[in-house]
Amino acid sequence: MKFLKDPPRFLFFTGKGGVGKTSVACASAIELATRGRRVLLVSTDPASNIGQVFGLTIGNTVTPIDAIAGLNALEIDPEQAADAYRERIIAPVRGLLPERELASIAEGLSGSCTTEVASFDEFTNLLTDDSLLATYDHIVFDTAPTGHTIRLLQLPGSWTEFLDAGKGDPSCLGPLSGLEKHKTVYAAAVAALADPARTRLVLVARAQASALSEIDRTHGELAQIGILGGYVVINGMLPAGAGTEPIAAAVRKRESAALNDFPPAIGMLPRDLLELKTGNMMGISALRTLFQAGNDVAVPPQTPVEVADAPLSQFVDELEPTGHGLILCMGKGGVGKTTIAAAIAVALAQRGHAVHLTTTDPAAHLVDTLHGSLPGLRVSRIDPDEAIREYRNHVMATKGKNLDADGRAALAEDLLSPCTDEVAVFRQFSQAVHESRREFVVVDTAPTGHTLLLLDATGSYHREIARQMGESMSFVTPLMRLQDPALTKVLLVTLAETTPVLEAEELQQDLQRAGIQPWGWVVNNSIAAARPETPFLQARAANEAIQIDRVFDHADRVAIVPLLADEPIGVDRLAALTAPGRG
Repeated sequence: MKFLKDPPRFLFFTGKGGVGKTSVACASAIELATRGRRVLLVSTDPASNIGQVFGLTIGNTVTPIDAIAGLNALEIDPEQAADAYRERIIAPVRGLLPERELASIAEGLSGSCTTEVASFDEFTNLLTDDSLLATYDHIVFDTAPTGHTIRLLQLPGSWTEFLDAGKGDPSCLGPLSGLEKHKTVYAAAVAALADPARTRLVLVARAQASALSEIDRTHGELAQIGILGGYVVINGMLPAGAGTEPIAAAVRKRESAALNDFPPAIGMLPRDLLELKTGNMMGISALRTLFQAGNDVAVPPQTPVEVADAPLSQFVDELEPTGHGLILCMGKGGVGKTTIAAAIAVALAQRGHAVHLTTTDPAAHLVDTLHGSLPGLRVSRIDPDEAIREYRNHVMATKGKNLDADGRAALAEDLLSPCTDEVAVFRQFSQAVHESRREFVVVDTAPTGHTLLLLDATGSYHREIARQMGESMSFVTPLMRLQDPALTKVLLVTLAETTPVLEAEELQQDLQRAGIQPWGWVVNNSIAAARPETPFLQARAANEAIQIDRVFDHADRVAIVPLLADEPIGVDRLAALTAPGRG
């Protein structure tokens, strides 16, 4: 592997969600440890699953992987990090301040911004902790889906500049109250990230146009903050052993076309290709095979794999009669939420309904997926930059209207906080929720970690409104609309693979705790549903069937969309996904 030749101390694996970053990062950590290196494998992903991959409970403490000498792992759990961060801030004043003031401080530290700041704080410590640097030869980061990664990597520079400028009124920047003393740490983190002798960026993708476009965008954005160069890993290439049946031939054709149209900016970077395996990359034995080509022996099942006939058209038939409502497509990054959301939106528009298709996903490609327009269908994206600009203008025009020059200057500085975008995006999301009372609003949500942060913001808003209004007045908040099954239908989108199904199960549990009951599940890109004929694909189908059975155990409604010979791009192909009798 080119990307593992003479590796520096820090290796970052990033890319579009669902391309196999975790598998590649875990396999790389095993390979380095096998060479006799001391390795710490770290996940900064809110939807981390390295513990699942190794079959261990890891969590927010360094945990040895006993089966691999020299390998340890750590998962930066956002909620645990936030709890510890809040305690560090509140503990020194507990017993000194009245309970009401303590409650006010805790409320100011209850939002999603605190979660992000706390995770960032732990992340930067790993880059600058002298004891860790003395203990480990390499620290391998399995980073979050691209949106999170960009945000996380930009924060060191953002916070350093923000603190150097002395900005940030504690009244609106509670999460910053514990950061001032760490300026030196953040500056050192920035230096480590930008030094190629210490840090190597590995861009992981599939041979798909959207995944390649994503790492191209990532590469450009990282270059703007001083992280240059990098290596490319194309994961999951269909091997020769997969046979020549039509579905296999079509997949190879799509892969070749994607690689032939490689984005120029990353085309010159060193590149490695990894083959798709018959089994999932769970367990050390499986991970050791990831970098090996041509040795995956396909053993087809003794009996043909059968999956239920569960077309996506049935979902549209059930959704349509109300004439309006909020449809949220949620799940792990890379499972095809954009495609499913677009297909449902197209189907409803073609049936004569007004439909607003929007996304909260920073890595979404709605325009590319639709590749055209349709009467009755309006498409938008909740763009963080635009949302922040609109939010700042709104605040300055309202709260700043009657302030003097000094007051307006102070308010403008407060609005430069890196926390502002969470509030701004939430305002636009709330508007989409409001619109669903009179038309269909189909939301292609962000990867799971982003989605939970968004729902947390919604919950925080609900609690604040309830506190201000009291029991005597009637009010309706966005969270209440999300909890209303007559208005909101949540679809959990997954692949028929172990990790996406596990994460969808966990997401369902989180939603249920928030009083939101998922309406249905969609199993996307199913090889089993495509009814393959060659041993390799039949072996993959047999693994899928186990996961599909698990989905039926958790869901009241299930739709299964088969792997298609042609990518579902464009209105006509999207419409075909919801044609009667088509999965």
